[in-house]
Amino acid sequence: MSAYVALPAMIAALLLFPGIALAQSESQEPSAIAEVGGVGSWGLKGGSGFGPSIAVETTPIENVLEIEGGVTSLFSRSQTEWDTDFLFKKPFTLSDSAEFMFGVGPEWAHTVTHGNTTDNIAGEAALDFMFWPWARRKFGLYLEPSYDYSFGRGHEQSLGISGGLLISIP
Repeated sequence: MSAYVALPAMIAALLLFPGIALAQSESQEPSAIAEVGGVGSWGLKGGSGFGPSIAVETTPIENVLEIEGGVTSLFSRSQTEWDTDFLFKKPFTLSDSAEFMFGVGPEWAHTVTHGNTTDNIAGEAALDFMFWPWARRKFGLYLEPSYDYSFGRGHEQSLGISGGLLISIP
């Protein structure tokens, strides 16, 4: 179980510390944004899973690139799946309170089904909608539909949607 705690902590540290080292611009953009929420995933050949999701994103190149690392756990009747992803996103500002991003990147899936464990590498594409309803932009909301394609046996494909709370990290 410690591997499940160490991997997200390592991803968060790698994403947070480079952002803290960079000087903030006059617009007071946060060095990182944490996403905490829930996720649902539906396989295109059947099956579904639901669970919690956590991610951290940072902006190494403003208006050009955002990087997000996250961990999701999906639970269903017959299996438990832990997904770890690393997405490269192109941000678009829609208004003062709304942003949109398109992202792609690799994903690692660790699945336990009836005591049997499998690990697969997959690719993920996601659309990220971020809403900042409060003026100070310390908290916001997000909605992120995604598509996953596994490179493992069976080439499983799934559609998912996650949503929850955004937390600015100064």
